[in-house]
Amino acid sequence: MLTPPADSAALRDLSARIGAEPLLIQAAGGNTSVKQGAVMWIKASGTQLSEAQSRDIFVPVDLLAMRASVAAGESRADQPDAFALTQALRPSIETALHAVFSQRVVVHVHCIQTIAWMIQPDVKAQLAQRLRGFHWAQVPYARPGAKLAGLVMAALAPQTDVVLLGNHGLLVAAETVAAAEALLRQVVAALDLAPRAAQSPDLAHLHARAGLGFVPLPPEHPAHQIALHADLMQAALLGSLYPDHVIFLGIGATELWPHETPSDAVQRREKAGLTPPVFLLLAGAGALMRADASAAAHALLRCLGEVLLRLPQGAVPRALSIDENAELLDWDAEKYRQALDDA
Repeated sequence: MLTPPADSAALRDLSARIGAEPLLIQAAGGNTSVKQGAVMWIKASGTQLSEAQSRDIFVPVDLLAMRASVAAGESRADQPDAFALTQALRPSIETALHAVFSQRVVVHVHCIQTIAWMIQPDVKAQLAQRLRGFHWAQVPYARPGAKLAGLVMAALAPQTDVVLLGNHGLLVAAETVAAAEALLRQVVAALDLAPRAAQSPDLAHLHARAGLGFVPLPPEHPAHQIALHADLMQAALLGSLYPDHVIFLGIGATELWPHETPSDAVQRREKAGLTPPVFLLLAGAGALMRADASAAAHALLRCLGEVLLRLPQGAVPRALSIDENAELLDWDAEKYRQALDDA
């Protein structure tokens, strides 16, 4: 029987704490890991870091085999369950991403601050100022899994312990759980972007336009702000900005046009070959959301609002391409994660 590392309790504590911080983690996103010899213990796919103290969410995997598979560019590296040393749970779809680091402890978060930076093109010079003194690297967007892990592996220098992922999030690595948390907090603080001042949604108008199972969000919800700032509305309508948006909210965002009903918007989206919208944006008024939307969808819509509120004036984000959206939706690992969320 495999014995978890002595500091696994500390990792569970850290995981539960950051999993409860929506500016770092949303729904089942993000993951943590710890290595012990030839074995790496990593969060299971579809589980939530916030559950780390209440249930067993970590899976042991063959670290050396996974690392070698990534280095060799094997397609098998995209099947983390093939490296699992137990069968109770399926390892995170980002197992390869953790394996390429030499440091014992790796923490991966979908940090609001980081995403707000990493959806913008051409920010390396600004990041260099913000992250002066850190040993950091950045990589362009790639689908989570072996391809992204390969890019990270190629970008790692001997001292690199911070990696920013295009349209995705943040990785930090250290030899101890405490050092990993300290580094995480330092990087997040260095990347801090203040949100714009909130405006009041037009709740009367939202209630008047609601229907077909769509209801107004609570007045303090950050997603309203997308529709209340013209440039943020434009940014949202460009398309999906990061992977978990695609998985839990569908591709992009949908505007409810003037004199259009929610039913009309649903039909318009379906005619375009897209899944029915989970939320609708009403320019100058706010946002509606499906009353039966999942908890993960609520978390990711809040994430979208928080990210865009930190987008600098005039910045035009890079949205995922048609092909990048499609490879996420067609990926068996993501279908498994969605199924767990719906269970």
